[in-house]
Amino acid sequence: MTTAAGLNVNAWITVGDYHFPGGWKAASPDAQSARAAQYCRQLESGEILFFPGIPFDLPADDLEYLLSQKQSESRFHKNISYRPLKDALHGASAENAQRLRRIMQRYSQRATAFVEDFLAPYAGKLALDFASFRPLEERGRDLPLHKRNDLLHVDAFPTRPTRGGRILRVFTNINPTLPRIWTTGAPFHQLAPRYARDAGLERFAAQSRSPIFKMRRSATRAFRRLGLPVADRSAYDLFMLHFHDWLKENSDFQSSGARMRSEFPSGSTWLVYTDGVPHAALTGQFALEHTYIVPPPALVEARLSPIRVLEELAGVSLV
Repeated sequence: MTTAAGLNVNAWITVGDYHFPGGWKAASPDAQSARAAQYCRQLESGEILFFPGIPFDLPADDLEYLLSQKQSESRFHKNISYRPLKDALHGASAENAQRLRRIMQRYSQRATAFVEDFLAPYAGKLALDFASFRPLEERGRDLPLHKRNDLLHVDAFPTRPTRGGRILRVFTNINPTLPRIWTTGAPFHQLAPRYARDAGLERFAAQSRSPIFKMRRSATRAFRRLGLPVADRSAYDLFMLHFHDWLKENSDFQSSGARMRSEFPSGSTWLVYTDGVPHAALTGQFALEHTYIVPPPALVEARLSPIRVLEELAGVSLV
């Protein structure tokens, strides 16, 4: 659907052959494998996969408790986050932390089981990242420019470099009545050829060749082996962090090009590679989200991944 202003509306791919409970509707394992690979390919090329419902178990009692939570507004903290590898919850008050941890643990386990069944080529290869509960309304939040969600951006994590792995995210709108509204732009393999050089890609490519930079990374890895929490950022990670901020600062990018508006209704779920799809959250309150890092060898269309696109443009390895 297209509005009078030229915005494509709800420009996603609806998944109709996988449901909860039951999973795949395809008749044979070979057909299921083919569909799973096709959905991976669509995600990696910059599509959003949409489920009208929730394709995994999310108990009503857990939903009710999440909706009862009131998170105070803050300029810097917006989510309750769960770290599944450490079974640790952050951002919740002490009096409800234990129950929230159990709810988020169940959510993480069930969302992960769904992703590995639905996107079978990734099964056993995903790196678990954080899960989060987002209780605040996105519209009108007072945040510094680089932290604003309502400006188009691609994701990169300051403390969790991926070194070429892709950022796959699963969102569920648990608001009982209201949609979560996004706008999105052209995928990374179309975006980067237009903007990456202006954003300084050559400088980061030159840095990747620098002996001093290589020595620093060697020292960082030595510190990590000693158990020190030092982020091992490749030139790719440094560029993506910079590009995240650069896109938010760039008024030409924010105002030009085709834009797609998606209104994710109450009770719906969607999957997207947020390192490859520029996105902005305009409105929405009460959402669950889980992040996974997909390593390059697991990808079905690795040539479209940001690391491959940038290395092709730069003519040098960035990791």
